[in-house]
Amino acid sequence: MSTNDDSVVSRGLTQILELDDESIPDPELKLPKRSSLIIIVLANVLLQISFFIIVSSANEYALHLGGTSTFTGLVLGIPTVFSGLTLIPLMKVDKGGYGRPLNVCCAASICGLILYASAYKANWLYLILLGRITSGIGFSMWMYCKRFCSDPRIVGVRRRTTLASWLIVGNGVGMGLGPLLGGIFYKYVGFGKGANGVWNGFTSPAWILAAVWAIYWVAVQIWFQDVTDEDTLSPPESIELQEKVPAQLMESPSNNDSINASGTSFRHHANPSPTVSPRSPSPPHVSDKLDLGQWASVVCVCWFAMASFFILGAWEANIPVFGAANPQLNFTPFAAGNFLAIGALACFPFFILNLFLARRVQDRYTLVFGAGLGGAALIAFLVLISLDKTTSGGSTNSISNQLGIGHAPGFFICWFAVALGFNVASTVTYSLLSKQLPPTVKWNGKASVMVQCSNYLGRVTGAVWGGAGVATGMTNYVGLEIAITGIGIAMAGSIWRHLRAKTG
Repeated sequence: MSTNDDSVVSRGLTQILELDDESIPDPELKLPKRSSLIIIVLANVLLQISFFIIVSSANEYALHLGGTSTFTGLVLGIPTVFSGLTLIPLMKVDKGGYGRPLNVCCAASICGLILYASAYKANWLYLILLGRITSGIGFSMWMYCKRFCSDPRIVGVRRRTTLASWLIVGNGVGMGLGPLLGGIFYKYVGFGKGANGVWNGFTSPAWILAAVWAIYWVAVQIWFQDVTDEDTLSPPESIELQEKVPAQLMESPSNNDSINASGTSFRHHANPSPTVSPRSPSPPHVSDKLDLGQWASVVCVCWFAMASFFILGAWEANIPVFGAANPQLNFTPFAAGNFLAIGALACFPFFILNLFLARRVQDRYTLVFGAGLGGAALIAFLVLISLDKTTSGGSTNSISNQLGIGHAPGFFICWFAVALGFNVASTVTYSLLSKQLPPTVKWNGKASVMVQCSNYLGRVTGAVWGGAGVATGMTNYVGLEIAITGIGIAMAGSIWRHLRAKTG
């Protein structure tokens, strides 16, 4: 073959190789099957609604059955304790997939809501606690939602923060719709005409949500496709082809003879084998051990995961109690539910904006910005409490009394900033940690457990702390939250270099 022919063939091979590169998807941008992703995102939304739908009326429900506001905090927080206890046995039988945890989630959620609703007819206080404990078993699915969105078998490293942002959008929907629906059912179903021991303002949200979970369970069986071990981390054969073949073709003239003039049999003849590429490099070894900087990142991220949900859980439990106890606020369950819901829904546009920023902003900046915003709101609220100006500038008309916003504008702005800041901070905790650890299924599972247990610890202690906030003193209540936030920001500043990770 002449020199000109050799150059023509070489150019043709280069063009074919470039086409090959374009046909192979970038593993860093990999995404799961759309129907399965939608099922997981909807699971997160329904879990959030299930958690929050009782918040606006739980205090009144507990008082009606002979409980206290502190018991209400226990009712709100206890599910996460049992979620954490469920994780270890569930992980032993999940086979690395998500189908079995989804089925457990649906069954436990339906049973828990039914038990919660049955407490009124049975007139037994502890049945609402038992119902929430049963629901807590279903809340273990939160960990699997996070793990699904960073599973290296189906999600590329540059898509993890984006998918985690979708989960936070779901959090916003749940935080908004849950208390809103709970307050609406309490007010408009109520205890008058048509209400009875089974269907009333306390129990109707649970019955409706149990029916929604049953419909969702059917959808899971139809559309969810589980992840299996056959889903590989990368296309190794294609990568080997790209890395090995060009060098062989350029170095060995004899390879040109095995390629026909059209170039269409390139892949067939260039298939790598041990005899063709004896000196091809082996894939780089990924260490399974963490260095000191990675462990520091683990501690820092888990602290923020705990702190974010501690503060959010405390405020969600405290607002109905504080609003009812403060004579200037005088919140009804309907007003408390609206106050919580509108504050959370006001964050929704910012959660959508975060979906686009996630691809351009490093996780560490998002983490510190969210914690800083929430911390500033806590300091502002502490000033309002200390000066007894919580309702300063408010209105006393009927609409303000029902919504709570105009009645206490300063209080509402603080709640909005707390909800926005700590939700944004919690967006990146798991995605950031997954980028810091070795990219293996083993470490992905460990990271999901560490972050989720931190979330659970924050939720249960925060809910109890919020329910007891009025009894312990509101200054002490807010002061502890400021201290927890400050510790987190100080930790992040001390290991700032180690928190650097890829965007997306």
